[in-house]
Amino acid sequence: MLARAFLFLLDSLAGLLSLILLLRFFMQTFRVSFVNPLGVFVNAATHWLVRPLRRVVPSVFGLDSASLLAAYLVQMLPLLAVLLFAALGSAYGDVLETPYTPIVFLLGQALRSTLRLCAHLLIAALILRIIFSWFEVPSRIALPVSQLTRPLLAPIRRFLPPIGGIDLSPLVIILALEMIILFV
Repeated sequence: MLARAFLFLLDSLAGLLSLILLLRFFMQTFRVSFVNPLGVFVNAATHWLVRPLRRVVPSVFGLDSASLLAAYLVQMLPLLAVLLFAALGSAYGDVLETPYTPIVFLLGQALRSTLRLCAHLLIAALILRIIFSWFEVPSRIALPVSQLTRPLLAPIRRFLPPIGGIDLSPLVIILALEMIILFV
């Protein structure tokens, strides 16, 4: 029972930190300004982990590889704990029954978790953008959310203009992201 509580806590904290790291990655990829409350929070919450990685991990194609790698590595932590508990003979022994070696299992599951988190993060940003578009209330988070989702929506808007004043492009992107989640 204690192992389950520990794994739940570790998985929750790793998921939260990974989401923030992925948000940092997407904010830098889509050139979202960090001069807002969201950007300041993301930078402060992840700088301690990303800064040392940047010394070792180079930027690839202008993308923030250090943030992406950090999110991937953080997603490995709960899986490593499960493998450790399985090796010690707790209730997670069935994990070692996979047809893959534990290392391949660990790498694959961490990649799967990271991709799913990316999709969930982008879906949440799109839903926030939809909600912010309904209300004309200025928000300090509305601009970064708009900057974050604009590159996703622009290609769809070229082929699917607003119909009767309703923009369906977020719905198309959300459906595509849900398909990614389904297949991953």
